[in-house]
Amino acid sequence: MSVLYSVMAGLAVLLLVLRRCFPNLLHDFIYLLKGVRVVARLRRFRGSVPCYTVLDCFLDAVQKQPEKKFIIFEGQTYSYREADRASNKVAQALLRQGGLREGDTVALFLGNEPLFVWIWLGLSKLGCTVSFLNHNIRSKSLLHCFSCCGAKVLIAGADLHAAVEEVLPVLMEQRVCVLLLGESCDTDGIVCFSDKINAASDERPPISLRSNVTMKSPALYIYTSGTTGFPKAAMINHERVWMASHLQFMSGVSSSDIIYICLPLYHSSGFLMGLTGAIERGITVVLKRKFSVSQFWDDCRKHNVTVIQYIGETMRYLCNTPKTDRDRVHSVWLAFGNGIRGDTWMEFLQRFGNVRVTECYGSTEGNISFLNYVGKIGATARVNMFLKRTLSYALIKYDTEKEEPLRNSRGFCEEVPTGESGLLVAKITNVAPFSGYASIQQQTDRKKLRNVFVEGDLYFNSGDLLKADGQGFLYFQDRIGDTFRWKGENVATSEVADVLISVDFIEEANVYGVKVPGHEGRIGMAVVKLKEGRSFDGGALFEQAQRLLPAYARPRFIRIQVELDVTSTFKQVKVRLVEEGFNPNAIRDPLYFLEDRKRTYVPMTEDIMNSITAGELRL
Repeated sequence: MSVLYSVMAGLAVLLLVLRRCFPNLLHDFIYLLKGVRVVARLRRFRGSVPCYTVLDCFLDAVQKQPEKKFIIFEGQTYSYREADRASNKVAQALLRQGGLREGDTVALFLGNEPLFVWIWLGLSKLGCTVSFLNHNIRSKSLLHCFSCCGAKVLIAGADLHAAVEEVLPVLMEQRVCVLLLGESCDTDGIVCFSDKINAASDERPPISLRSNVTMKSPALYIYTSGTTGFPKAAMINHERVWMASHLQFMSGVSSSDIIYICLPLYHSSGFLMGLTGAIERGITVVLKRKFSVSQFWDDCRKHNVTVIQYIGETMRYLCNTPKTDRDRVHSVWLAFGNGIRGDTWMEFLQRFGNVRVTECYGSTEGNISFLNYVGKIGATARVNMFLKRTLSYALIKYDTEKEEPLRNSRGFCEEVPTGESGLLVAKITNVAPFSGYASIQQQTDRKKLRNVFVEGDLYFNSGDLLKADGQGFLYFQDRIGDTFRWKGENVATSEVADVLISVDFIEEANVYGVKVPGHEGRIGMAVVKLKEGRSFDGGALFEQAQRLLPAYARPRFIRIQVELDVTSTFKQVKVRLVEEGFNPNAIRDPLYFLEDRKRTYVPMTEDIMNSITAGELRL
């Protein structure tokens, strides 16, 4: 018996030692087991004939739980069976319309609503590829996005009639079939499609219509945000759809959860991480037309939502709402997404209660992704000892002034030391491919780095600066287009923005660099939004910037706006701001200049502008 006690005591001591030395070992082990399960599932799906897609997963859910709620939208509830039948009607109507075959691409120009889901499912049943167009784009951008994916058909929402009419002459020249989701339309060249869907049979199309679909077949075209130039269409094959769809599984979502999707379905976050992830789990989706900060928590309470998504600044928007006694009255246990700042993360938890926040890293077109499955505040991801052996990635030195990786005397890149920011690159292999962008080979080639560490190797350029600590965590720093160089030093815009919003009268901040005549690099500038009822205090901002930022990183110019420009996925837009610079004659917004001698920000004047241009004012 004494031997048994000794063994048990030894095991207890060993567990304590392991926990002290490897505090995340249990999390790492569970995550590894889940990853192995995902890999095994994908191998099985890949081996089936035809291959098992997310559509097949949906059809299995229809079989297993036909009456379970699938979509809840604006007071209407649709079961899995009803969704199946609705999508069958779409598929049958498209077959009767004629001209579509397996492998064809159809562009969908529609906002968040159940019909978006029905049309995607219906097209998938025909073996077609679906191109998701941002319903906010117009004119040349709309034509570009439609044309680059090689679509033969455009399906548009009734409320987008005017946008379609604007480009209709070009579409007619290209002999594009334009279907409008409306009851009536008098425009030549546009076919009203809603009545045809309503009159169609709800019989499921035969599986033979998609018998040649493989895991490598294009499933979707999803467009990058396009903060610079036209959006680029990333080709997403069925394997990539599955990989993204398993994020909810990796985050612990179960079949009893209810997810709230208010992000746009045309984006990878809303569609892949949200909708197809929900299908993989077989859960209920509460669908919202768009994010509403005032209705968010009321919707969650009304529908007993347990899982929410975030992106960009959405979590900060929630934290900026007036506090109420009901802030912690909800059923949400998980929030997953990307782009949350550390300070917002802490504030969110303190205010809204015990919600697990799972931050992830990835891009629509990228060949690598990470997950902070431990929940360490501020970290983008955790890379355990097992992942380090399987993921071929590196953080390399980057020259922000030349906007290219630094190379040594032999012409190869070098990794940054632990704790320093570096450009994330991921090796392109058969296991981690990079499919690139549709019809834009030049843009695809720009994302590839050759001869990174050895002659002939090939890496994906993420365009993001990250840093790693000694405990296996990665931290997002900035995008390379956002980081600028001033006085020989690199300035990370995200770090400067964190300092600015820590001032009690600033709600949001967008930091960027602008060119100054006669100077190398770019000097710091920021556009800020003030909190309601607050005024700008140049002295207080100066003191905060001086205390927390080195001289080269302090924004020299401050521009105040009522609302900051963001993309539809809440990414801050900087291109136009950079082009407008700091000329008070061209900018109508209040503009301020950092005056070191007066220890404050003073109103920007034409005299100050002339002194800077003439080189009389030292910056």
